Amino acid sequence: MDASYKINMALHIKSSKNGIRFAVKVVPGSSRTAIKGLLDNALKINLATPPEKGKANKELIKLLSQTLKTSKSAIQIASGTHNTQKEIFVTDFTESQLLHALKIHLPKLQE
Repeated sequence: MDASYKINMALHIKSSKNGIRFAVKVVPGSSRTAIKGLLDNALKINLATPPEKGKANKELIKLLSQTLKTSKSAIQIASGTHNTQKEIFVTDFTESQLLHALKIHLPKLQE
């Protein structure tokens, strides 16, 4: 089975003509910043930054920007700015682009 298919089955992605939305579960104050895998229908992301004054949200956007190889301005926290459960919106991005980028960062799903 293709890794993109496995990621897609677990990660709920909503596509629109303007971009995509997907859920993330963040764990601020972790030992290091990294994409850890999938949790329920969300992407689990550990953030080394504490959840103070929006620092963790900025770190999340920076990590997603690097992972997806897109600008920080293309990534928005659509909901959950003060919560560990967030919905991310990426402007001018497709589901296939997201799945391709995540395949690299989620090697366990490629087995």
